[in-house]
Amino acid sequence: MPDTPILVSACLAGIHCRYNGEVEPFEPVVDLVRRGRAVPFCPEVFGGLPTPRNPCEIRDGRVVEADGTDRTAEYRRGAEEGLRLAGLMGCREAVLKARSPSCGSGEVFDGTFTSTRAAGDGLFARLLKAHGIVVRTEEDLAG
Repeated sequence: MPDTPILVSACLAGIHCRYNGEVEPFEPVVDLVRRGRAVPFCPEVFGGLPTPRNPCEIRDGRVVEADGTDRTAEYRRGAEEGLRLAGLMGCREAVLKARSPSCGSGEVFDGTFTSTRAAGDGLFARLLKAHGIVVRTEEDLAG
């Protein structure tokens, strides 16, 4: 049986979708995509948010911008689309962007917009884990 593809954060693959509009590819993920082993996906873009966009963090279970604008609906929509893609592709694992309010796994920013970290998962990572998909971050691959 052939290996199943890995779902990866599109920003790690060098795709122009980071919140700040910058491109910062992570070479091990780029290599997975080049070899046809990974499927890039950005839940924030699929949720309807533009690139660039205002930074968001998780506060009291909601995804918000610094001014309090609630973006939870867009983040949920993108997470649901990513789960759908994972199912279509048969993905059983994912490598996602550390600390992102979508993709963070095990640690995210705490909602104060002070770069303070807190235990927790982004909405997309949490949804994937709830459906049995193993989630790691690029830091797990690097380390």
